Amino acid sequence: MDGVERPAWAPGDIDLSRPSIARVYDYWLGGAHNFAVDRAVGDRVLADVPVLREVILNHRAFLRRAVRHLLARGVRQFLDLGSGIPTVGNVHEIAQAVDPTARVVYVDVDPVAVAHSRAILTGNELVGVLRTDVRDAPAVLGSPEVRGLLDLDRPVGVLMVALLHFVPDEEDPPGLVAAYRDAVPPGSYLALSHAGYEDGEWDPAWDEAKRAYDRGVSRMTYRRKQDVEALLKGFDLVAPGVERLPLWRPESPDDVAGGAEHFLGFGAVGRKP
Repeated sequence: MDGVERPAWAPGDIDLSRPSIARVYDYWLGGAHNFAVDRAVGDRVLADVPVLREVILNHRAFLRRAVRHLLARGVRQFLDLGSGIPTVGNVHEIAQAVDPTARVVYVDVDPVAVAHSRAILTGNELVGVLRTDVRDAPAVLGSPEVRGLLDLDRPVGVLMVALLHFVPDEEDPPGLVAAYRDAVPPGSYLALSHAGYEDGEWDPAWDEAKRAYDRGVSRMTYRRKQDVEALLKGFDLVAPGVERLPLWRPESPDDVAGGAEHFLGFGAVGRKP
């Protein structure tokens, strides 16, 4: 990276010569907060798993649709867990386009994602960025960022988009969801997306793609549809329930183009009664 000028949004303590998975994701999403070293890694992974970009774009499209749904139900504060870099289709821009007073706290454990996020969001006093492991719910919920921006006596939109498939069974994903569910008041919502499949649907050909993803990006746990449904215990599911990501309240024909009924992942939104 010698001779490459550091852009204003890139924090000075971040090594631009080393790839960052947060910036690789930004590249896959079509964002501008990435460098050649990130794009090289991204292209190598895509060579092994060509469908990956489509999958990631579908998770992001679900996020946009879910946030707009919650806004239409009156939610004006959001807790985005495992947020990465808030770039293309981010929560605060969607929310504040509807209501400029909407508040968002982004949470991620990746120091690169957090450093970039803080630089990008400088000057927006209604958006906070917290570097904490989302698995430590008490630390997240008790942080100055959350306590200072979100009113936990009023409905909150908790977002777990493309997050829980990175939490293995031994780390108790249902317990993690329950910790956040129990901390927010009735009328709050959970929106989640998760890599998964129907019983009897797993194709052995997917095993190699999963191994390539595990090697190049991060270990992932695929779960069956009924296991994803179990994660939403204590919430009333919003129609259409747990559904293939492209089929969860699509807004255009592009959302459901090409094999949506076999998409390897689900989305759902639930309301805490």
